[in-house]
Amino acid sequence: MNYELAYRVGFHPWEDAEAHAPFAQKLSELLDEEERGAAPPFGRALDVGTGSGIWAVYLAKRGWGVTGVDIVEKALERARARVAEEEVDVRLVHGDVTALDTAAVGAGFELVLDTGTLHRLKDDERTAMGRAIESVASPNATVLLLAWPKRRRPLIRGVTVAEIEGAFPGWAVEDAGPSYFQAPKPIELIMRPDERWYRLRRA
Repeated sequence: MNYELAYRVGFHPWEDAEAHAPFAQKLSELLDEEERGAAPPFGRALDVGTGSGIWAVYLAKRGWGVTGVDIVEKALERARARVAEEEVDVRLVHGDVTALDTAAVGAGFELVLDTGTLHRLKDDERTAMGRAIESVASPNATVLLLAWPKRRRPLIRGVTVAEIEGAFPGWAVEDAGPSYFQAPKPIELIMRPDERWYRLRRA
């Protein structure tokens, strides 16, 4: 998918997930587990493929120190406006998720959130993204990864568990369950969303 074009013409149905209560509740439960036994501030979080910053803002409100990175400038414009409107502290970086070192996002992230980037990448790009995250994550980091299974569908490649494990060697991959996201009707019928959450921890 050409995300630059999608944001330019106003096609970003993935933003609807914010208002979909089952999806938001599932993400909240996953974050509850990461935050259990601690009090805010929880640490540093990196939102890869942050888009318009919906989940970066959400993390900041929960008490994380958040950096969001995306390669689509139009999406980052929306993110900057959202951050200003919500009056939260989120650092937004224009950069490639497969080359986070050159994006200068920083390092030592205890939490990395991906709500739909890895599953659209080619094999070599997935490997590069995994290495990039490895290089900026703290030794005790968790990656929360949202991915669509690989099958025939328009726009999204999808990814297998084996491919996730291949992109993150040295990490234990846990299937954390369905996202419960329901897309608007036309997209639901065409795409048949069946995305799942995965929790990755260093093995």
